[in-house]
Amino acid sequence: MRKRFVPVLMLLVLLLLTGCSGKQEPGGETASVVVGFSQLGAESSWRIANTVSMEQAAKEAGYGLMMENANQKQEKQIDAIRSFIAYRVDVIVFSPIVETGWDNVLSEAKQAGIPVILMDRMIETQDDSLYKAYVGADFYAEGVRAGEYLVRKADALGAEHLRIAEICGTTDSTPMRDRHRGFMDVIGKDARFTVIDSVDGDFLQSKGEECMRELLEKYGADGIDVVYSHNDAMTLGALNVLEKTDAAATKNMIIITVDGEKDAVDALKAGRINCVVQCTPHLGPSVMKLVREMTAGKEPPKVYHPEEGAFSDFDDLTDPAVEGF
Repeated sequence: MRKRFVPVLMLLVLLLLTGCSGKQEPGGETASVVVGFSQLGAESSWRIANTVSMEQAAKEAGYGLMMENANQKQEKQIDAIRSFIAYRVDVIVFSPIVETGWDNVLSEAKQAGIPVILMDRMIETQDDSLYKAYVGADFYAEGVRAGEYLVRKADALGAEHLRIAEICGTTDSTPMRDRHRGFMDVIGKDARFTVIDSVDGDFLQSKGEECMRELLEKYGADGIDVVYSHNDAMTLGALNVLEKTDAAATKNMIIITVDGEKDAVDALKAGRINCVVQCTPHLGPSVMKLVREMTAGKEPPKVYHPEEGAFSDFDDLTDPAVEGF
């Protein structure tokens, strides 16, 4: 009886040691570093490309990636972050749906000794130590580029007064606030421009269509000269409505969008959009570089912005560099 017991005991010890030898990503492969990633949704081509960028960069780095899609719900992101803490991932990365409401769960991550990287969107907090770094666009600069294009366009047209309808992103999200603020800081003091309405399109193509229909019902095609939309998905939705509207005024509307996905750049080349402000989704390599630095005990830069620009009808649109993602 004793002889049978010893091998069984040894087997149990070996299993326990094996189970503690490394973290496992979904699928069972052991990884030296595991990243917990909470994506806010899959509401646009930009967001899907961003997810692919993270997956590819993690794979190339040899890191495990635990990903949860929040489907536009903050409570799901908070639950995901808590599950990452319980799993004891090495680094948590997430794209916050809104700016507020994160202090409690991020305090839990800090107490667990797990560093946090914000990607694509910022949070509002009085304790900046709750996150180690932010990787993403300078949304304020994107709004500024949109405004600068409109000023140049108005000058070229000799326009005396332009009425602007703004289709905004998700209320209280960083890109929504900063793209609006940057735009207004450029055009706000110029008497030629009036923002007649700012509506919430939630970064969704379906909402872009809905917003454009409501704007046309409210102001008529003759009452809108410019549509400034905070992302390509909403812009393409708005175009679906405008191009089905039997009104000559819609043909002369100035359309400004932000992101730079292929469909929007193709629409620019076809003369359906006037300006595409770039916002790259390919943030994965930069995020994984920071993960590598953090896990090596290095202090990363607090903020990292990729280089971005804008394409417009002032550019040579046959240039191969004018392309979308």
